[in-house]
Amino acid sequence: MGASVVRILLFGDGAWAANSLKRLVREGWTLLGVVVRARPTGPELQAAAKDLQLPILQPQSVNDPEFVVRVAGLRGDLNLSISYDQILRSPILETARLGFVNFHAGKLPYYRGRNVINWAIINGETEIGLTAHYMDEGIDTGDLILQRSLPVTWTDTYGDILLKAVSAFPDLVADTVNLISTGKAERLPQAHVPGTYFGGRRHGDEWLDWRDSSRNLHNKIRGITHPGPGARTLLGDQEVIIWRAFFDPGWPIYMATHGEVVGCRPAEGVLVKTGDSTLLVQEVQACNGKARIPSWRIGTRLGTNIFAYLQQLQARVETLERAELKAEES
Repeated sequence: MGASVVRILLFGDGAWAANSLKRLVREGWTLLGVVVRARPTGPELQAAAKDLQLPILQPQSVNDPEFVVRVAGLRGDLNLSISYDQILRSPILETARLGFVNFHAGKLPYYRGRNVINWAIINGETEIGLTAHYMDEGIDTGDLILQRSLPVTWTDTYGDILLKAVSAFPDLVADTVNLISTGKAERLPQAHVPGTYFGGRRHGDEWLDWRDSSRNLHNKIRGITHPGPGARTLLGDQEVIIWRAFFDPGWPIYMATHGEVVGCRPAEGVLVKTGDSTLLVQEVQACNGKARIPSWRIGTRLGTNIFAYLQQLQARVETLERAELKAEES
């Protein structure tokens, strides 16, 4: 296939888009340029476009009428979106005769939305989907074109799966463009399937609740580790990041104080009691410190005892109320 068949404008961000751009150019497609995020997460796509001497567009709003006119004026045949972060409306979606296609690291109609690789690992999925679909005005709701799966093992982390997905995207993009250009792309509607949607993760979502199950804590820690923010807990009044942990489903299930260190394994880490079993905490980092294997003593407690904390707050409020009453009487 070649440049005379399909003229492509690529909207995107990061290594997924950069690697896919290079692949399309190697295969001989005509690239009209790239549209990068208003606030890119990294320089990869811009760098690739500069190396290939392609125009770079960077609108604050992709739906701005002037920008829509500019894109329409390029007379592109196909628009592609790879990790582009704005919601596209009808005018921009209609600027290419063969449509606007999005590439999503989720198994649509499930895992629509944001941060879906993180959410898939947190949910203990054994695979993630890579999906090519036509875009409509919804969020990841357009007709499916092509879908593939990547396995997720018990110990795979966010970084592991991210690398696998980034490596697999160029094949998906190239195969999708070939299908569309030859008129062989099928359209499988999603409208009849409810699916699932996930919002973006925010500051504060990374805190661990030691009352949760070992399985859930294991999945959450590996789901938001590097290059994510890392899971958080408290050691006394100090915030601690937990970068790596492990749980074996065969470990004993029993009741004890959750968040308490109940075992030490030299050169491996410490065992912490959870809501049902234990978790081997293997790598931690205090704020402004270095990552290390924890060596906390047995009996050390992590997290916050919410009931004790509420009692302390109540005592402080009562002290302040007495002080205020005394001041009013004097």
